[in-house]
Amino acid sequence: FGATVELADEDDARRSFTIVGDDEADASAGRIAWGSPLARALVGARVGDERTVRLPAGEKSWEVIAIDYPAN
Repeated sequence: FGATVELADEDDARRSFTIVGDDEADASAGRIAWGSPLARALVGARVGDERTVRLPAGEKSWEVIAIDYPAN
């Protein structure tokens, strides 16, 4: 929980998401639940990895550009 991940799609459009608990999720604010398809696809990902997610609108692929963890 708490990791912020920057992703780029095949058009190099970039988005950042913070992985949070289900009760904190707000996709419009860039916070996705740990159980969402995108967050599950990012488990174990490293910078440079490409991940494909099956969404209701079809599959979408992203490259992991950066991963940032909050300071303890």
